[in-house]
Amino acid sequence: MKSPAASRPRRPEWAGHNYLLLTAAAVVTGLGSHGALVAAAFAVLESGGDGGDVGLVAAARTLPLVLFLLVGGAVADRLPRHRVMVAANALNCVSQAVFAVLVLTDRAQLWQMMLLTALCGTGQAFFSPAAEGMLMSSVGGGQASRAFALFRMAMSGAAIGGAALGGALVAAFGPGWVLAVDAAAFAVAGALRMFLDVSHVPERAPGGGLLADLREGWDEFVGRPWLWAVVAQFSVVVAVVGAADSVYGPLVAQESLGGAQPWGLALAAFGVGTLGGALLMTRWKPRRLLLTGTLCVFPLALPSAALAVPLPVGGLVAVMFVSGVAVEVFGVAWMTSLHQEIPEEKLSRVAAYDWFGSTAMLPLSTAVAGPVADLVGRSSALWGCAALVTVVTALVLLVPDVRNLTRRAEPVAAGRPEEPSGTSPASAAVRDPSEDARRAGGTGPDARTVR
Repeated sequence: MKSPAASRPRRPEWAGHNYLLLTAAAVVTGLGSHGALVAAAFAVLESGGDGGDVGLVAAARTLPLVLFLLVGGAVADRLPRHRVMVAANALNCVSQAVFAVLVLTDRAQLWQMMLLTALCGTGQAFFSPAAEGMLMSSVGGGQASRAFALFRMAMSGAAIGGAALGGALVAAFGPGWVLAVDAAAFAVAGALRMFLDVSHVPERAPGGGLLADLREGWDEFVGRPWLWAVVAQFSVVVAVVGAADSVYGPLVAQESLGGAQPWGLALAAFGVGTLGGALLMTRWKPRRLLLTGTLCVFPLALPSAALAVPLPVGGLVAVMFVSGVAVEVFGVAWMTSLHQEIPEEKLSRVAAYDWFGSTAMLPLSTAVAGPVADLVGRSSALWGCAALVTVVTALVLLVPDVRNLTRRAEPVAAGRPEEPSGTSPASAAVRDPSEDARRAGGTGPDARTVR
C-alpha cells in the first residue's frame, strides 16, 4: 500500500523553491495589476478627466520607470535581488492604497493621481531588473524553455482573471475598490518574496562603483547586435501599443463598445491568448529563436487596427486573442535567448538596458496620444500605430543575428566554461546550425518577458 507521500505527484526537478515562490507571487500581483490597469483609466475618466488626462497619468507612471531602470539594474546586481523586490513591492502597495482611498472618497485630483502612479513606476524600475535576474537564475539550462513557458502561463492566467474581474468590478463597484485589491496583492506578494533563497548566487567581487557597473552592462548590451536591435524595435512597439491600450482603448470602449466591462473582456481575451501561447511553447521548440519570435510580433499591429475601425466586441476579442498567442511565442523565445547568452552576474543590468530601451518612448507616446488624436483623428492615430509596428518589425529582420540565433543545449552562465578562445558568445549564437546539432545532440527552442 502506497503512503500518501509516495502517491503525491512529484514536482519537476527544475521547479525549485525560488521558482515556485516567484511564480506564486507573480500570479498574485498579476491578478491585482491587470485589474488596476482598467481601474486607473476609468478613475481618471470618472473624476472628470479626458483622453489627454488618461495619457498624462499613464506617462507619469512610465517616466520614472525609464529614469530609474538603469540604476535599478545595477542595484539588483549588487544587493540581494529578493530584498530589492520586496522594497519595491512595499512602495507599490503604499502608493496604490493611497490612490484607492482618494478615489473612494471622491478626492482624487489629477496631480495626485500622477504623483501616485509615478511612485508605482519608480517601484517598478527597481523591481523589474531584479525580478528578471532572479527568475533566470532560478532555473537550469536544460529545462529553461519549459520553465519560462509555464511561468508565463501562470502569468497569463492571472491576466485573464485580473482583467475580466477588474472590468466587472469597476462596472459594479467603481475603480477605487479595484485599486485597493491591487494594494493588498502587492503586500501579499512582497511577503512571499521575503522567503526567496539567494545563497546559490555567487558573491560579487568588489567593483568600481555604480558607474563602472553600468558601463559593464552597456558593453554587454551593445556587443550583441541581436540584443540591441530587438530592444530598438520594442522601443517603438511598446510605445505605440502602450498608447493604444492605455489611452485609445478605454476611450473607444467608452464611446463605441459599452464601457469598462467590454474593454476588460478584450484584455482578458489577450490573456487567454497568452495562456495558449505559453502552452504551445511548452511543446513547440523552434530552432531559430529570434526569427520565430520576431515574426510573431507582426500580429501586435492587429489590436490598433481593430480599434481604428472599430470592430464590434466579438471581433476585438478575437484579434486580442491572436495577438496574445503571438506575443507569448516571442516572449518565450526572448527569455530563453537572454538566459542562454547572458552571464548570470550581469542578468539584471542587461535586463535593465532591455527594459530601459523598450520603455524609453512610452512616456512620450502616452502623453501625446490625446493631442495627436485631436490633431489627426483617433482612427488615423490608431492606423499609424499599426503601421509603425509592422515597419519596425520588418526592419529588425534585416539583422543577421536576429535571423540566425539558435538554441544551444546549455546557457552561458556564471560558473560555466567560457566559449573557446576567439569565439564570442554572440558569434557562437550564429554559427553553423549543424555544429550546434552535433554538440547538443538535437534541436530545440526558448523565451522572454513581455511588457
